[in-house]
Amino acid sequence: MLNRLDPQSPDALLALIKLHAADDRPDTIDLGVGVYRTGQGATPVFGAIKAAEQRLVDTQESKSYLGPEGDMGFVNALMPYIFGSDATMGGRIAGMQTPGGTGAVRLAVALAQKAGVTRLHMGTPSWPNHAQILGDTGLEWAPFDHANPDGTANLDAVLAAINGAGPNEAVLLHGCCHNPTGIDYSIDDWAAIGDAVAQTGIFPIIDTAYQGLGDGLEEDAAGFRSLLAKVPEAFVAYSCDKNFGMYRDRVGAFYILADDGPSGGETLEKAFSNANALARASWSMPPDHGAAAIRLILRDGDLTAMWLDELDQMRTRMRQVRARLGEAGMVGGVDFAPLGKQNGLFSVLPVSKEQVVQLRKDHGIYMAGSGRINVAGLTMDNIDKFIAAVADVTG
Repeated sequence: MLNRLDPQSPDALLALIKLHAADDRPDTIDLGVGVYRTGQGATPVFGAIKAAEQRLVDTQESKSYLGPEGDMGFVNALMPYIFGSDATMGGRIAGMQTPGGTGAVRLAVALAQKAGVTRLHMGTPSWPNHAQILGDTGLEWAPFDHANPDGTANLDAVLAAINGAGPNEAVLLHGCCHNPTGIDYSIDDWAAIGDAVAQTGIFPIIDTAYQGLGDGLEEDAAGFRSLLAKVPEAFVAYSCDKNFGMYRDRVGAFYILADDGPSGGETLEKAFSNANALARASWSMPPDHGAAAIRLILRDGDLTAMWLDELDQMRTRMRQVRARLGEAGMVGGVDFAPLGKQNGLFSVLPVSKEQVVQLRKDHGIYMAGSGRINVAGLTMDNIDKFIAAVADVTG
């Protein structure tokens, strides 16, 4: 039976990691893997996480099952950071823990299908796993152009997609720090998008994986919060892997927004019960450790302050790198200026696959074939080399 399977292409970024590890040149630059790095090239464990983990070691009395909804203390403690001071929006929001943001996106797509969504609109380029999840679930999806050539968001394209959508359709939007472009919608853009979503009735799914790594926790949430305030229903997929540094612990959450009206909570309860059933059939119950550590942080003022300070340091370092890139302006055939205005870990350079290979062979610079770079792989010590290398292969 297994001979009937078609071979699948290996993940290009995982292959890039192996290539970089095998390169013995002393001054290589890894801009491929999507993790935060310090100015010294490390991806450290947050001090707040270490402190919370020690408390778990000292006080945790059981490793018993959590249930398919996971650690609800974690889910509820996270909500004010996502949704604001009225975290439940008048009792209209229910959430559950998931294995990373990927699990949350997968659950959002599966539940949307179960509720009758037949097609999803998605801006491209997007996180590659979005298309893989949609392909695996069999949900039809239609692309629209997310980015303009000048490095700004293509608002006209997203509004055209929303306004042209038929019944039982959804739209997937990145909450902030767009992966892979770093191009976010402005507050005014979000207002226009929210109006269009409310008028057409298209179902919004918000994927938020980098809150706090753009302009700040509140600033990064302001846009999608304005949309949620205008619509009766929505899904939010959330990842803590980046803003808590919990990559390998796979910490995520999935939230449902429902307008129950006179039903007295029946719609939200029904949707949540279906999400629970899908989670039970997919991963049964989510892992405990990472969510438990985050719950301890968010319930302790000192640990919260420590986490916020560490998050500020991450954001400040990436803003410094982006500012330096932006100052370079037009170099060779690449204009770096837009990168200084973009957000988060990622941006896309207008380079060909052949030029990406040349950067790797001639200069020891490793990046995705699409031109996506992880700006956290750059430091004040290697950024000039990177800019000069790009000039060399594109000039």
